[in-house]
Amino acid sequence: MRLTDLLTPSLVKVDLISEAKEELFDEMVQLFVDADLVQDRDLALQALFEREAEMSTGISKGFGLPHGKLVGLQALCMVLGISRSGIAYDALDEEPVHVVLMAFSEVDNPEPHLEMLSEVARLFSIPDFTEKLTCAETAEQVLAIIANED
Repeated sequence: MRLTDLLTPSLVKVDLISEAKEELFDEMVQLFVDADLVQDRDLALQALFEREAEMSTGISKGFGLPHGKLVGLQALCMVLGISRSGIAYDALDEEPVHVVLMAFSEVDNPEPHLEMLSEVARLFSIPDFTEKLTCAETAEQVLAIIANED
């Protein structure tokens, strides 16, 4: 699975304004709604907060991976956001989050979700990958950085 197959410039926001996780979820779910990938905004937010209640999706090194499962989805979908100032996220390493990849997957089809998690783990283990994304000024630059490593 290649992330660039799932992300388009309209699904990448390089200037997140959120300062806290709750605001962030709201801001990024709107990207799904605007792209007509998610129909029920409240249900999407509920799925994220339910997953977050299990354990923080603020992984480490400035990266967050909020995700949830939604009934009615036909395929895995994702958006990516960049915050230069950082977001208070309750991350596992207690550091602010600067790069957020939010994903929703189908309830009864775990395969694409697992493939995505594997690819994300690979990409974000690359030294300086998060920093490169944080320095990008446009969605196209973000996608080029990802494509270069995909």
